Amino acid sequence: FQDRAMMKTMSGGNCNLNVPAKNSYRMVVLGASRVGKSSIVSRFLNGRFEDQYTPTIEDFHRKVYNIRGDMYQLDILDTSGNHPFPAMRRLSILTGDVFILVFSLDNRESFDEVKRLQKQILEVKSCLKNKTKESADLPMVICGNKNDHSEAYRKVRTDEGENLVSSDENCAYFEVSAKKNTNVDEMFYVLFSMAKLPHEMSPSLHRKISIQYGDTFQQKSFRMRRFKDMGAYGMISPFARRPSVNSDLKYIKSKVLREGQSREREKCTIQ
Repeated sequence: FQDRAMMKTMSGGNCNLNVPAKNSYRMVVLGASRVGKSSIVSRFLNGRFEDQYTPTIEDFHRKVYNIRGDMYQLDILDTSGNHPFPAMRRLSILTGDVFILVFSLDNRESFDEVKRLQKQILEVKSCLKNKTKESADLPMVICGNKNDHSEAYRKVRTDEGENLVSSDENCAYFEVSAKKNTNVDEMFYVLFSMAKLPHEMSPSLHRKISIQYGDTFQQKSFRMRRFKDMGAYGMISPFARRPSVNSDLKYIKSKVLREGQSREREKCTIQ
């Protein structure tokens, strides 16, 4: 897997899609176990909901878009709710560009976990920002899942969730139902807007293209149609694999070293 500072390439079957590094992003989904993180990701990718619960260790997905002739890549890291390796969670945060923090409205402990995660993300990214002079903007959505349940089961009030995002214009709060597909698309629309990404990356605003059409996805004729005829297309890569830990570490190191600052830096350890 190439350094993310270089040209991105997605290979699968007979298709080879090149995406500029500036248009390549990673979305990290975090939260406690059994709150519906993977269900939200499934809704985003496939428009489906799986009733059967399968614990997630860590899942990696990739979606590539052709939006009005420009190529975009969105990598999705669906993390474990158990956090068996704190260093890996910290690395996931360091390499993330946009974040979704999920809790269950009927589980107070999962809400407390989201508050801890929000604090950790801000601390970790602030440490990196001080070294790279990156923008302070950190697009994040806090997502209260399972709002299809009766109010009698609710353990977290709406105003409590809203209070977590009230002081940050780059952070939004949504109550959703992955099962009923309530507010899921709206949540992604707002997240991409905060990240200054095309609205068409939202699930309902682009046509879904099968991998079998990958060869034509980036052909000149496909990209050079008249503007009024161009739409937005998205394709899931079934062959995507998570970059190695070594690749992610090199990516973070390169971001810091690119600044070329001679002054001594405070360590931003991954532990």
